[in-house]
Formats: sequence, C-alpha cells, structure tokens
Amino acid sequence: MAEVTNSNLYNTGILNTEDACIVIVRTEWNAAIVDELEKGVKKVLEAYKVKQVVTITVPGCFEIPFGIKNYWEQHKSKKKKRPDAFIALGTVIRGDTPHFDYVCKAVTDGVVQLNLMLPVPIIFGVLTVDNQHQAEERIGGKHGHKGEEAALTALKMMVPKP
Repeated sequence: MAEVTNSNLYNTGILNTEDACIVIVRTEWNAAIVDELEKGVKKVLEAYKVKQVVTITVPGCFEIPFGIKNYWEQHKSKKKKRPDAFIALGTVIRGDTPHFDYVCKAVTDGVVQLNLMLPVPIIFGVLTVDNQHQAEERIGGKHGHKGEEAALTALKMMVPKP
C-alpha cells in the first residue's frame, strides 16, 4: 500500500523553480476534496518560491486532458505564460455503475497521451477512490497529501531552462 513513509519524494532533487510557470487543471466535481488537493499544491509551490501559478477549472475529470491540451496550444509560444508543468487535480469516487471505470480510464489515458506528446510534464494528481473516507485519507491522512506530492513531482520533472 502506498504510504508517505514508503517514499523519498520529500528528500531529493528540486531545481531552481523561481521562474517556473505551473498550471493547475482542477475539476468542479468533488470540490471539497479537490480544494484541499489544490491547497496542498499551492503550499509546496509557495515554499519553493514558484511565482507563476495558473489555475484553470474544468467540469470533471473526463475534461482534464482537453483543458491541458487547450491551455498548452494557447500558451506554448508565449514566453512568460508558457507552462513548465501541468498538475491535473480531481477526484473520482466509485458509485453503483461502471461510470467510475470509464472516467478513470479516460483521464488516465488522456494524461499518459499528453505526457508522451507535450514537451512538459503532466502530473497525475487525480484521486480514484472507492469512498469519501479514502479520499480524505489522501489529503493529509495516513496516505500523505497527494496535492503536495503532485507539486513536488512537478518540480522534479520540469526540464531545466537554458
């Protein structure tokens, strides 16, 4: 089971981040959990002095890949607003229908495709859980804070600027 004690994520490898532009793409669904994920991301980015953080909101997890691709296409040639990394934030909670499986697969596949296509990292900060309690355990409980972890991962994965 993935617990924060199983990782060196908090201990290694952050480059100069002051000039970075990080774009958070977050969902409206399950807003209370996603709000906490976003707070964790922003806490870490502030600690590492990232000055340019942009948040865009999409309706649900299914729309995250489009939101990322659309933002990239609009800003890839703008020197100041060109993203150095994206962080996808959302929460999908299992229900009584297979909808959960379809949404989880779609957002996962979309983020993987974008990671292979775009020259900047897209970090998967989407919780895919069976219930509300599991989601809450991942915003500061025994499984750590997945928003903070997503931010650290973005900072580590950014390509150094020349």
